[in-house]
Amino acid sequence: MTSPAHPIRYLEATQPSGHAFVTRGIQGEVFMLNLLRFRETADYSAHPELAPQKPISGAEAFDRYIHHTLPFLHESGGDIHFLGAGGTFLIGPESERWDLVAIIRQSSVDSFLAFANNKAYLAGIGHRTAALEDSRLLPVTPTAAPN
Repeated sequence: MTSPAHPIRYLEATQPSGHAFVTRGIQGEVFMLNLLRFRETADYSAHPELAPQKPISGAEAFDRYIHHTLPFLHESGGDIHFLGAGGTFLIGPESERWDLVAIIRQSSVDSFLAFANNKAYLAGIGHRTAALEDSRLLPVTPTAAPN
């Protein structure tokens, strides 16, 4: 059971959610809608080898993650489709806020999985872990708009 003092945080995919993603049978491009909430101060306790000499903000740690990640993302056929400042919802829980919204385009599920399992990419994922207080990741696919 969770309480306001100990809310559930979502920072990584679970085995069931990963399995559901892979078995959806998505063909072609997939877009990853990311909602990201940063820690005030980055927490490198799980990855001390990546920690800077002086404390930095979660936003700064996430910027380090993006700089580390971009070459691997591009190599796998992916790209940042959209990056924007977040805030509170117009429609949604009034108490929820997201600092950054990102839409990452990947050419296919297989390309995404190759990227996500790349050992060199994974060597810097600790910047993401240090940066985030909470996150959401929703894989979406394009549909035809009505005429």
